[in-house]
Amino acid sequence: MKKPIKNIIFDFGDVFIDLDKPATTSAILEKYPDFILTEEMIRLNENYEIGAITSLDFINGYQQFLPKETTESIEKIWNSIILNFPPHRMEFIEKLAKENNFRLFLLSNTNALHIEQVIKNISKDRYDRFKNCFEKFYLSHEINLRKPNADIFEFVLNENNLKAEETLFVDDTAEHIATARKLGLHTWNLTPENEDVTELFQKDLLF
Repeated sequence: MKKPIKNIIFDFGDVFIDLDKPATTSAILEKYPDFILTEEMIRLNENYEIGAITSLDFINGYQQFLPKETTESIEKIWNSIILNFPPHRMEFIEKLAKENNFRLFLLSNTNALHIEQVIKNISKDRYDRFKNCFEKFYLSHEINLRKPNADIFEFVLNENNLKAEETLFVDDTAEHIATARKLGLHTWNLTPENEDVTELFQKDLLF
C-alpha cells in the first residue's frame, strides 16, 4: 500500500521562477558565432554552481574564452537566463506553507550571480517571502553539492530525517528525477511548457 506523502522537495528554476535556458548561449553566439561550449567551460560552470570558486574567479575564467567582454557584460550574458516569478506561483506556495500539511524544502542548482539577479528581478521582499515558505532552502553553491548526484539528495534526506518513500521531489530535469527515483523518492518530472506547479493537487502524487 502506497504511503501518503509527508514531505515535498521543490526545484526552483522552471518550477517557480521562469527561465530562458538557451539565452546565455544565444547571447554569446550573437557576438562569437564560432563559440563552442568546451569541457573546460562546463567544469567552470559546475565548479561555480557548487561554490568551489568565487563569482570573480568565474568571471575571470569566462574572460579567457570571451576576451572582449567586461565584468558587467559577462554578468549580463550569464544572468539573461533569469526571467520572472509569476504571482500565482507565489500564492500557491504561500498557501501550501500556511496550511502546514507537508514539510516543504527547496533544492536548487544555482549560483551566486543568478540568485542576485533573481532578487533584482522579483525584489528582496518577494524573495524573502518565498524563502520563508520552506523549512530548509538549499542552494547548490551554498552546500557545495549539485543535482543529479545522489549525495545531494542523501544530504537533504539525512539532515532532515526524511524517509524517501514519504517524500515527493518536483523538478523539470529528467536527469535529476532519475537519481531521485533510484533513491526511492516519489517524483514529478514537471514539463514547464505544458504544466504548472500549481497543478500539484490535480496529479495523483500525494497519496
